[in-house]
Amino acid sequence: MNLYDLFLKPYESYETSQILMEAAATFFGLVSVLFSIRKNILVYPTGIISTVLYVYILYVFGLLGDMMINGYYTAMSIYGWILWSKNTNDHIHVKVSKTNKKEWLQSAVLFILSLILVTLIYYWKPVFDDHATPGLAYLDWANWLDVLTTAIFLVGMWLMAKRKIENWIFWIIGDLVSVPLYLYKGLGITSVQFLIFTVLAVIGYREWNRNQKV
Repeated sequence: MNLYDLFLKPYESYETSQILMEAAATFFGLVSVLFSIRKNILVYPTGIISTVLYVYILYVFGLLGDMMINGYYTAMSIYGWILWSKNTNDHIHVKVSKTNKKEWLQSAVLFILSLILVTLIYYWKPVFDDHATPGLAYLDWANWLDVLTTAIFLVGMWLMAKRKIENWIFWIIGDLVSVPLYLYKGLGITSVQFLIFTVLAVIGYREWNRNQKV
């Protein structure tokens, strides 16, 4: 399969509005990560625009887990926005710290609960779609990957709101895993976005680590 088939051919069947919406969501998502690297509070308003758009896009493409995570992102962005605004002297930049044992435990609990919740949603999805018998037999590798990335990103977003350096570790893993997922689902623009996100997350981790030591 060539690059045209992977990235462009799926878009031949999409409405222009869908393509523009995905492009806009990608743009604001990238801008949000750049603000995050700089520990700039504008990470949140730009991120909210991206996540709200993705809630709709992912609903259309049936990626329930990631649709939920973007809804969660929106809520957590509001929460993070409030937290960051209370922890900055210039109302723009914040100080960061490392995750302690208690927060790692909380992250583990959040991760496990997320796996269970999204799996249950997929279990009951056939009932809501066409009144079929509930179950997990219909799930393919992309669905299970969606379950996993949802849990990873939930923890990453929570740690980012807490201004913890290790949030970038979860973004790196989740972003990298998401590249083949969105490519498989025919969202080539979003797939490239997550590839760029992976690189930016590595940069973000190094920057937050370096600044915390200064």
